[in-house]
Amino acid sequence: MNTDYPRYAGILMHITSLPSRFGIGDIGKEAYDFVDNLKKTGATLWQILPLGPTGYGNSPYSPRSSFASNELLISLEKLYEDGWIKEEELDNYPALSSDKVLFDKVIEAKLPLLKKAAERFLEKNENDRKYAEYKKRQKYWIEDYAVFMILYEKYADARWYQMWSLKEAKRDKDTIERIKRISHDEMEIWIAMQYFFDMQWAELKSYANRRGIRIIGDTPIFVGADSADTWSHIELFKTDKTGAFSSVSGVPPDNFSSDGQRWGNPVYDWKKHEETDFSWWKERFKRESERVDILRIDHFRGFDAYYDIKASEKTARNGKWIKAPGRKLFSSLKKENECLNIIAEDLGFITDSVEKLRKDFSFPGMKISQFGFTFLPDGELNTYDTFLPHNYERDFVAYTGTHDNDTTRGWFSSLSDIERHHVREYLASDDNEIVWALIRAIMLSAADYTVIPMQDILELSAEARMNYPSSCNDRNWSWRMKEGAFDEYRVNRMRHLVRISGRNGMTAEEMLSKAQDK
Repeated sequence: MNTDYPRYAGILMHITSLPSRFGIGDIGKEAYDFVDNLKKTGATLWQILPLGPTGYGNSPYSPRSSFASNELLISLEKLYEDGWIKEEELDNYPALSSDKVLFDKVIEAKLPLLKKAAERFLEKNENDRKYAEYKKRQKYWIEDYAVFMILYEKYADARWYQMWSLKEAKRDKDTIERIKRISHDEMEIWIAMQYFFDMQWAELKSYANRRGIRIIGDTPIFVGADSADTWSHIELFKTDKTGAFSSVSGVPPDNFSSDGQRWGNPVYDWKKHEETDFSWWKERFKRESERVDILRIDHFRGFDAYYDIKASEKTARNGKWIKAPGRKLFSSLKKENECLNIIAEDLGFITDSVEKLRKDFSFPGMKISQFGFTFLPDGELNTYDTFLPHNYERDFVAYTGTHDNDTTRGWFSSLSDIERHHVREYLASDDNEIVWALIRAIMLSAADYTVIPMQDILELSAEARMNYPSSCNDRNWSWRMKEGAFDEYRVNRMRHLVRISGRNGMTAEEMLSKAQDK
């Protein structure tokens, strides 16, 4: 084995799932505690889900903006330390569930307090140089987002392309200028909340980086239909003569779905993007590079070809694949020295051209070990399955599962008797140790990177699953880790595997030098 390259390990843990007394995880003390524990394991990666503000359904993969951050993740305690929240306001904060995120309750309790803090900040700092420089740096998107959120609240979350007045929806110049004029103070509140998040996040990211930990972010390739992105840049999406979305995204029928999947996200008018030399995408990647060190792109294959479904179609049966200019986009980014630390989510049906695009730009792909346990007609385990750990190649990030999968404990429990037998046999493990046995298998694989969901570190069952695809209920995105759960026992088990697998982010030469220095 070549030992001239470093190997990495990390944990997948979204901010909302951190413990806190405010009903939702945030970027305050518990986030710093998590970084400290992650450091103790020897791992060097922290993967999160998308940071955007969530709308209906609470999915971070369908945010109200691809540029803005979720205000609900701002730490109230840090705002108190900075003097923008009063002690009695923290004391009077309602007791909310510590087991799951009840988004409606959190919005009702937290958002008014965040707005009050923003008002106090603006009374003293609206003309502050640092704040003014921040607004200038984020000028591409931040005013559009603020206006969008004012109208979003005015229409009580009704879709902009269905329920807003025609002039507001079409962004009539005089109408938008009038809103900016009469709603200046309200706009500043939304901007100040973004400033709060970015200042707190920059501090947390710096803290993690100084401890040798890089943050892996996540970005959906598509944007939500009801978002500031589509409202402010409708020209970048496929529309008909009336201005309505003419096509939506999805995937074709397969063995799991006879109708395919109609996701409903509007698809890009890639010709318009090429005409602007991908300026919107460049701004988006620039924004992401401010927030994270590495970026995972969800549905990467959409940069090679996307599945176009006419908006009038009720299912995905009659869609068609259309070529996308991903190669031109990444070449343009590379030419301008933009950061291309990208992980390509290359799951599902992947063509040779998708694989070539990924490899030509040296983007690692993904392997999900749960997917590897497939079986031959005679019932035997298919040992040639590329998702089994012994078949991994270097240029991949190996996971036990992701936010869309069941926990490993839940997955194992759902298998048939014969399937569980083969899993035990492959991992040389009994049922009690099956989760750590699978973690060990991918840690010892050849993949350059491994990332373990926090639920598997904690050996949790199916009730801790993060998302149930194709469903929309309060189970989704709501899991939270109990305070103290990431304890010394869990830290030590992870540290042991990081050590024996050499996944501390150093080459063999660096490790030897460090050992000699001791």
